[in-house]
Amino acid sequence: MTPPSLFDCAGRPLDLSRPAVMGILNVTPDSFSDGGRFQGLEQALRQGSRMAGEGAAILDIGGESTRPGASPVSLQEELDRVIPVIERLHAELPLPLSIDTSKPEVMAEAVRAGAGLINDIFALRKGDALAVAAASGVPVCLMHMQGEPDSMQTAPAYDDVVADVMTFLRERIAACAGAGIPPERVLIDPGFGFGKGLAHNLSLLARLAEFRALGHGLLVGISRKSMVGAVLGGVPVEQRINGSLAAAVMAVERGARLLRVHDVKETVEAAKMAWAVIERTEEPL
Repeated sequence: MTPPSLFDCAGRPLDLSRPAVMGILNVTPDSFSDGGRFQGLEQALRQGSRMAGEGAAILDIGGESTRPGASPVSLQEELDRVIPVIERLHAELPLPLSIDTSKPEVMAEAVRAGAGLINDIFALRKGDALAVAAASGVPVCLMHMQGEPDSMQTAPAYDDVVADVMTFLRERIAACAGAGIPPERVLIDPGFGFGKGLAHNLSLLARLAEFRALGHGLLVGISRKSMVGAVLGGVPVEQRINGSLAAAVMAVERGARLLRVHDVKETVEAAKMAWAVIERTEEPL
């Protein structure tokens, strides 16, 4: 199946006919890479504008850290963090916005505030998330995660990580269809770093092309993650850009069309270079 290439994000188009970049905007004090840097409203707005200027096709706004070992935050605290940012960015920027949350109440309020995509690490498994997402009318991204953020890295285990993740995603795609979310509104994310060890993550990237069989747009988030640090010999987060770019290019080669990243300009350029080669290999000289 050929995945859809154009997503209607509450009236703002997201074109995935070629690789696009999703800029990460964490308005949290404790995210693994940029926690606290963009927590204030004005700081978040400046960062969002900067990423848009660097070529981001969509911004992903999150108010609750999902790093390994992270503790949950209250509903009101998450709303207080994300809703003012979404409202202002929606008013000031023309590109679509995504809400990174698993709470149905946050999904609903964020869409009312201007978000055009729901990005859920729990794949709409919490409460009435499925019903809320269906009623919202916006696209959704379903991610695979084994376990919970506070314990997911304790001892992740799979029979076959690719087959197991694909089975989970098929089940969630079917659940979406049953709730009234059509296939053309569904993106999928294999969930790098969410309940996976290094070997699992490397296998997912090596075999990423297999996810094309699901027939949905493929989002990949590897930017600055621990798998990059581990491969590079334990380098800290701020020194993982080269490894992140290498992973992004490999993901594009294998079918990823939306890259969720911290380093927008660099990833836009790397993806553009990779795509130029991909287009040439698919055309006769």
